[in-house]
Amino acid sequence: MRRPVARKLAVLAVSAAVVSVGAAVPPGGPSGGTGGPGGPGGPGSPVPKTPVAVGYGGAVSSVDPDATAAGIEILRRGGNAVDAAVATAAALGVTEPYSAGIGGGGYFVYYDARSRTVHTIDGRETAPLTADSGLFLENGKPIPFAEAVSSGLSVGTPGTPATWQRALDKWGRSRLGTVLKPAERLAREGFTVDETFRTQTAANETRFRYFPDTAELFLPGGRLPEVGSTFKNPDLARTYAELRRKGVDALYRGDIGRDIVNTVNKPPVDPASGWNARPGDLSRKDLAAYRTKLQRPTKISYRGLGVYSMAPSSSGGTTVGEALNILERTDLSRASEVRYLHRFIEASRIAFADRGRWVGDPAFEDVPTEELLSQRFADSRECLIKDDAVLSSPLAPGDPRSPRPCGTGGKAVPTTYEGQSTTHLTTADRWGNVVSYTLTIEQTGGSGITVPNRGFLLNNELTDFSFAPADPAVHDPNLPGPGKRPRSSMSPTIVLDRHDKPVVALGSPGGSTIITTVLQTLTGFLDRGLPLVEAIAAPRASQRNAAQTDLEPGFGDDVIRQLEAKGHSFRANPEIGAVTGVQRLPDGKWLTAAEKVRRGGGSAMVVRPAR
Repeated sequence: MRRPVARKLAVLAVSAAVVSVGAAVPPGGPSGGTGGPGGPGGPGSPVPKTPVAVGYGGAVSSVDPDATAAGIEILRRGGNAVDAAVATAAALGVTEPYSAGIGGGGYFVYYDARSRTVHTIDGRETAPLTADSGLFLENGKPIPFAEAVSSGLSVGTPGTPATWQRALDKWGRSRLGTVLKPAERLAREGFTVDETFRTQTAANETRFRYFPDTAELFLPGGRLPEVGSTFKNPDLARTYAELRRKGVDALYRGDIGRDIVNTVNKPPVDPASGWNARPGDLSRKDLAAYRTKLQRPTKISYRGLGVYSMAPSSSGGTTVGEALNILERTDLSRASEVRYLHRFIEASRIAFADRGRWVGDPAFEDVPTEELLSQRFADSRECLIKDDAVLSSPLAPGDPRSPRPCGTGGKAVPTTYEGQSTTHLTTADRWGNVVSYTLTIEQTGGSGITVPNRGFLLNNELTDFSFAPADPAVHDPNLPGPGKRPRSSMSPTIVLDRHDKPVVALGSPGGSTIITTVLQTLTGFLDRGLPLVEAIAAPRASQRNAAQTDLEPGFGDDVIRQLEAKGHSFRANPEIGAVTGVQRLPDGKWLTAAEKVRRGGGSAMVVRPAR
């Protein structure tokens, strides 16, 4: 007999509190750290990392300790979870500039404790108003992907600054000018370079040298930044100061926007590099016309809990939701590791097949969101899964509007490529509000193009569109269009109990692997009985309707052999995702958790540690 989820969560809460009650905000300056922005260690001195913290007054978790400390600073000054999320995101624009920043976009999920409701903001980048389905075609053929990613052609209208302002206006307690101060200070005084930052710089060194402004900023003195050195970004500090004084109109209608448009349409390239950076066609009209979207979250019921996430233009909520619905019939809590992984992989394969056929920007496509999330549709797809065999990929999609048991609704096509970068943060406050926020500039390093004298990289988010249909005979809902949002896999998620109170909130970077990462972390925590930090740390598998399943190190040889005996084929992937999360404990404390190892480990902090 299945152990009730509520009882399991109570057991998990006790176990989680035992994991590390001492991992809280380090003593020190106003950021709560031992250095970094305003800490006593002086500019650039590192804030310690810890993957789990338990306590009161609010919590923040991100991949970076300086960014987490920025959020904690705002909470300590009376801000709420929304204020802390924006402060943390702005600081990530300093310390994680290759993953996020004001040149990008993202999705913001907010739980309001007073009304016990979940709200979302779609802050995805948009294509120029002049774009059409042939945006990435030349002489009728797709241009090479490598040429597209480091070009003005790949840059969408940024949505991040507008997301910050919309969230603060709707639910925040602080002004934009207040919550940007920690990040501005961090950019001006600097942060300590770690191995992850140096490695990511090295991976992008060749294309960074194409663009003089990028090389000057990220390759100081013409060399890779040294681990342990202090990295400063005075241009970004001045940009944040301008946003503080003038608001986000400085970007959407002002001088920052003018500089973005000029950079996109005439990328400043080093002539000696020989790189042909294709120009974009972004206009000041595109920036002025940009709007975030307030929209209803996706919602499913899983084991009696409410799982809320992003509706399209993201495919995260529908795909995670469909896969959970497929798994609802299987008692994962009692399943062997082999059976659990087999069912998880096959549910992911099926959900990705349906994602590829049906999900795009709903302003342009007729997306059957409600039907994709129906238990009836999931049941019609779940019957495809066999315990002794593996489905073949690419798998044909089902038809959510007319579900037939074990039926399909069209022709099978491969999953299109999506970059693997991005970052995620989670925050909670003393009032019980929670934010799960995923933001990005697309692949690591974005377009590689830095806006001169502004200190931030531009996204290459438009490469998330399909360049051309995988099969001309099959409709592709993710082709470019004027003002269209490219499909995303970002899956910021909040889970509520039967009384509409928060259980857990989490999310991850990783391109299309975000969906499987969130799905596996949720099932590890809710079904398999893992404490949140262990559900995050567990080795990952990622199946996205492909012939092979990506597999991290850490799975037992016997488990892999048994899965291969069923027909599974694996491809090694050294690192998948980088989750952060927060959990509400029964006694009112927050537990916040991050990665132990991935991306060099994450950073979890609380305002006041449990004693």
